[in-house]
Formats: sequence, C-alpha cells, structure tokens
Amino acid sequence: MIRFVFCCLLSAVFSVAAFAETKQVELEIGGKVALADLTVPDGKTLAGGVLVLAHGTLAHKDMELIEGLQDLMAERGIATLAPSLTFGLDRRTGMYDCAVPTMHRHEDGVAEIAAWIDWLRNEGAKKISVFGHSRGGNQAAAYAAGDKEIGKLVLLAPAMGRTAQELADGFKDRFKTDLAPLMDKVEKLIDAGKGDELVDVPGFIYCPAGKASAASIKSYYGGAADQMTIAQLAKVAAPVL
Repeated sequence: MIRFVFCCLLSAVFSVAAFAETKQVELEIGGKVALADLTVPDGKTLAGGVLVLAHGTLAHKDMELIEGLQDLMAERGIATLAPSLTFGLDRRTGMYDCAVPTMHRHEDGVAEIAAWIDWLRNEGAKKISVFGHSRGGNQAAAYAAGDKEIGKLVLLAPAMGRTAQELADGFKDRFKTDLAPLMDKVEKLIDAGKGDELVDVPGFIYCPAGKASAASIKSYYGGAADQMTIAQLAKVAAPVL
C-alpha cells in the first residue's frame, strides 16, 4: 500500500510537470529586482491568456496556496504568473523578515501588480485576468478598478479594508497600546516631508516590536478609502468571482 501511494504521488507530481514549463523571471521595480514564477502549459503561449496570482500579507509566490493554484491551472491549460512583492527588498524570497525595518506601503503592492501586467503585455500576453488572496485580493481589486482591459477578477478570502477606528481597535487588541499617539507622530513627520523616517512601533501588522517608516505606518493604519474592497469592486468592469 505504501508503494502504491508513493507511486500515485510521484505520478501526480510528474503529470503536473508534464503539463507545463515553469521558470523564474525577474523584473526591476523601483530599483529592486522582483521575482515571479511564470508557468505556461504545453502547447500554450502568453498570447492565449494569463492569470496573475497576487499573494497575501507579507507572503510570497512559493507559498502552498499559490503553487497549488499554478499546478491546477496548468492542468487546465491556463498560464499563470505568480510574483512575490518586493516589500522594498532585492530578490526577496519567503515570508517578510520582521527583523527588517518596514518601509513598504500597502499601495506598493498595487503598483507592482501593474508593473508585472505591463511586463506580460510587452511579452505578448493578450488576455490577462487577476487572482488575489487576502490583502492581495484587495490590491488586485484596486488594480482592476483602474484597468478596463482586465478579463476577469477572482478574489479568495479578500481583505475587505477597515476604517481608521477599526484599525485603531485592532491595533489596541493585538499590541495592547493605543494607536492614536503613534499616528499623531506619524502625521507630523509626513507633514514635515519626513515620511521615510523610521519610528519605533510596539508591533506592525503580523510583526512584533520594531521599526517602521512614518509613510508605511500611515499606509497600513490610516484607514485609506481606496483600501475598502467593496468600493473598488464598484469600479471594476470585469466579471468578479
């Protein structure tokens, strides 16, 4: 039985591999090299259509969900591109390292999705759809709201966005301290043109205490209206699942 199961697993792995070619591609975005996995099924080309896969908060292209989706799409003859957001780092792999001071912003993810879609179009992709998971769902929706050429939009457990008060409540619950004094300090730095200045934080998103830039804190905890997914979906011309 063990041999039978092992043979079945090997068969599944090699059957997926036989369906498609996967290669890692690079793209310079904002002075950093971003990485992505491009999977094109046998007999298909980018001109036939591509699904872009956007991962969730502080995650990456090699997480099980994204790799599994690439395999499943390959079986169905659908080409996919799975980028890892740079988060301001060169050739970033794996989960974001919380020991690194946070300089990235939520909206950077939208810009990087746009950069990869521009790259695909330059490579000959004609029909492009977008998939997003968790925060990537919010970012995918924000991107699709401004690109009327997107074919379809698929959101899996998308982050829906929070008001400033909801974010403050969540911050207090997670890090046991009020957000307001931190935001006051952040606003003053940004008004003074010091958005890149690092600030001590009791915690940040999923990370413990460390440092984050004023602009990053404002982006993730300011309750920006464009992070409300429902509002973005109202502007999306493509069919949404």
